[in-house]
Amino acid sequence: MSIRKLCSNRLIRPLDKTFCRYYSQRKLTNAEIRKKRNALFEEEKARQLSLVTRIEKIEVKYEGHPEPCTLIMNKGLSTPYHCTMHLQELLMDRSVVAKVNGQLWDMHRPLEEDCTLELLHFLEKKPFASNNTFWRSMSFVLGHILETGFKEDIRVDLCSFSRPNVRSGSFVYDANLGTATTDYTINESVLRGLSAIGYRLGAQKLPFEPLYVDVALAEKMFVDNPYKLQQIPSIASKSESKSHVKVYRMGEHIDISNGPLMSSTSHISNFRVTAIHPIMTGYGMLHRVQGLAIPHPLKLHHWAFDLLDERASKLNVEAAYPYLRQEEESEILMKE
Repeated sequence: MSIRKLCSNRLIRPLDKTFCRYYSQRKLTNAEIRKKRNALFEEEKARQLSLVTRIEKIEVKYEGHPEPCTLIMNKGLSTPYHCTMHLQELLMDRSVVAKVNGQLWDMHRPLEEDCTLELLHFLEKKPFASNNTFWRSMSFVLGHILETGFKEDIRVDLCSFSRPNVRSGSFVYDANLGTATTDYTINESVLRGLSAIGYRLGAQKLPFEPLYVDVALAEKMFVDNPYKLQQIPSIASKSESKSHVKVYRMGEHIDISNGPLMSSTSHISNFRVTAIHPIMTGYGMLHRVQGLAIPHPLKLHHWAFDLLDERASKLNVEAAYPYLRQEEESEILMKE
């Protein structure tokens, strides 16, 4: 018998009615929220694909290694990653983000018209765009780690992560880690456990799938998160259409980001959650989770990584909220 039928039963005892009211008002766990968001993501992705009723061809002029060429791809279906499949396996593995008609473009975002295509990676002479994309993607990964790294009775609500700032020494994600309602201690053991999740993602090679959704669907996806729900109208107002929000899916984790994000988690090599600091923000008390990672093609001795870890563990005061007004920037309560 369903909960609704159970609650409508006239023979139910008062105690059971109390249970029904509690059940209908209880907070979903992070696992239940992920399942709901994924169902909405899949439904919208299928709907958008169904709008492509006729396959049109476009010319993609590739510029780069091993040689320039022109590819004939499918409008609204083919992505830069699909283009690498026609070029070289090396490009499939090392490409972090694309440039389409001179603009940064997600590797898994469909191409919309005749265009030029460049593929960016970490070993370029000036890998600024690739590094920023990696940094931004690592903040996104932190969100996944926080939603999956704690016991199910600890409800984690993600707030926001800052724009890439490599000079700060760490990427960050600010979140409510449920310490107000659950008695647990954040210590070195917790940091090691969270770090292990990020380290394993490199072997899983999970793609970052972008999807543009309208405000109504975005609010439906994040109705269980008070911070994201408050941010959505502002995010949409800054988009090109003024009415859409860009979300990404990595595995089962879905979050909001303007992007672009890197092609997949295969680019992650060394990874570590370095610190968790309590801070006061415009949203109230949150935790600033900080991390450090090295891209896969780059090699770094462990002692050098430990030195970077020491710096990355210090409270990152340079991180700025992407969706808050300046007067709502965080005020630090606790410092090491």
